[in-house]
Amino acid sequence: MNIKKKLFLIFAFILLASCSSIPKNTKDSCLIFDERYLWYKHAKKTEQKWGTPIYIQLAIIKMESNFDWLAKPSRKKIFKVIPYKRPSSSFGYSQAVKGTWEQYKKETGNKLATRARFKDSVDFIGWYTNKTEKILKISKQDAFKQYLAYHEGWGNYKHYKNNKKVIGLAKKVESQSNIYKKQLSKCRNSLNKNKYIIF
Repeated sequence: MNIKKKLFLIFAFILLASCSSIPKNTKDSCLIFDERYLWYKHAKKTEQKWGTPIYIQLAIIKMESNFDWLAKPSRKKIFKVIPYKRPSSSFGYSQAVKGTWEQYKKETGNKLATRARFKDSVDFIGWYTNKTEKILKISKQDAFKQYLAYHEGWGNYKHYKNNKKVIGLAKKVESQSNIYKKQLSKCRNSLNKNKYIIF
């Protein structure tokens, strides 16, 4: 490998890492988008395309990965010490599992989508919540029930009342989405004015 290719790969890695690092404050939607303006454009596009509010997109990602692009479930341990396999294939911002991610790519035609890219992750959430509305008749404005379906899957959703832990997580998502919604109401106009910013 020549020097030019090595330098290009190093630069590409640094650029990818800097663009994918976790925002400094993941509890404030305005600060998230102030730091990652391009994320706002992607989330807004998802809202326009699928009808899923930006604040619900963010709340789901906050719960699932806390905006860590390389997030994975912790490995199980044998005898509480020896690392074993992971409980699921969940990965990336949205923590989508492989099977559902492949279904998303097939149905949307987004063949190059990757779970480690924010743009694809929010589009996946939009696609998923849209299907949830069609299959389970749950409004895309309902953060609580949408998250229950997101976490449990469309088939297992009907059993959620037996799972207090998942209900607790869904309540946190609902609360966080309300916080994000309130915050966005204060900064969305200024974010929309930055339409000429590309990077």
